[in-house]
Amino acid sequence: MKCNSGGVDRILRVVVGLILVALAATGTVGAWGWIGLLPLVTGAFGFCPAYTLLGINTCAIKK
Repeated sequence: MKCNSGGVDRILRVVVGLILVALAATGTVGAWGWIGLLPLVTGAFGFCPAYTLLGINTCAIKK
C-alpha cells in the first residue's frame, strides 16, 4: 500500500470521518453515520483503494 492521499486530502478525510462518527454516536444521523469510519481509516493510513482503482494520486511524494 503506497501513499496515494496528500496532506489536505488526509486532513479532510479525518475531520469528516470524526464528525460523522460523532453524529452517529450521539444518534443525530442514525446508523448511516458509522460510514464515517471509512474516511477516518483511509485518512489515517494515507491510502484510498478507490483512488487506486481510478488512478488518482494526491500525494506530493514523487516516484
